Amino acid sequence: MVLPAVGASLLLAGCTFEQSALHPAGRDAQELSGLTWFMFAGAVVVWAIVMGVTVYAVLGRKRRRTERFADLFILGGGVAFPTVGLAILLVYGLSLLPNWTSAQAPGLRVHVQAEQYWWRFAYELPDGSRVETANELHLPNDVTAEFVLTSTDVIHSFWIPALGGKMDLIPGRTNLLRLTPTKAGTYRGVCAEFCGPSHTFMAFPVVVHDADGYASWLAAEQAPATSGSELFAASGCAACHTIRGVAETGKVGPDLTHFGRRSTIGAATLVNTRENLLAWLADPQRIKPGAAMPGFASLPETDRAAIADYLMGLK
Repeated sequence: MVLPAVGASLLLAGCTFEQSALHPAGRDAQELSGLTWFMFAGAVVVWAIVMGVTVYAVLGRKRRRTERFADLFILGGGVAFPTVGLAILLVYGLSLLPNWTSAQAPGLRVHVQAEQYWWRFAYELPDGSRVETANELHLPNDVTAEFVLTSTDVIHSFWIPALGGKMDLIPGRTNLLRLTPTKAGTYRGVCAEFCGPSHTFMAFPVVVHDADGYASWLAAEQAPATSGSELFAASGCAACHTIRGVAETGKVGPDLTHFGRRSTIGAATLVNTRENLLAWLADPQRIKPGAAMPGFASLPETDRAAIADYLMGLK
């Protein structure tokens, strides 16, 4: 009884919608889901035919077959049927390819830069300026977003299963991907290309808002942080991280403006709580091997607590 219960628990644990391509929340994902079920139905038909022929060959009446029958059977079952079946699948699959030549201009452009092992997001505004954040993607519902994909180190792959297909991010090259969310909610994006020891910890929440909700989020994200922190700068954090309105020279690590409003730490590695942030500040390598951030265990505990409180207050 224990093993079946454990197996059922594992199966149910995988039935989450936030990272499922078969529970689409975007136009491209709906097409991919349709293609999946279409091919599954085709596989069932092929399986049924093969099993039917097999059962007939084993249990059917035994009688001699002519050479002509054998030739027709081979040509029909081995040539005509596979050719027609594969042609149907090919035509259906090709019909799903995007036609960018006639597509309308996207309503939003997001610059995505992948680094081991986190994501840099920069939202392009109508005047050409950008609002930068990290490790958490926000999108408006029913608006086509164009993602400008680059990488600074190795090959990564940008994938939000619930919204659509994936696209590689290759050093020295810029790729474009367009996705259109159709259902508000929170989903999960991941790196789909092995990129190092902490590849599995390179994820990001994707929050799809209604129009008003996205406008409110973007307006709040554009605002600078409300106050500074001498301890943040004195500890060397400002050398790598930017906090708009406080410390704006650090470009190596993630932008920490409004860090307290994010749901996760370290590219969806930890839930964003004070306790988890303290553990991250003390020894990020223990939590995420290969992370570029140094540990601050040498700082007095009171200093780490003050920095954590400051960051959690950036909302």
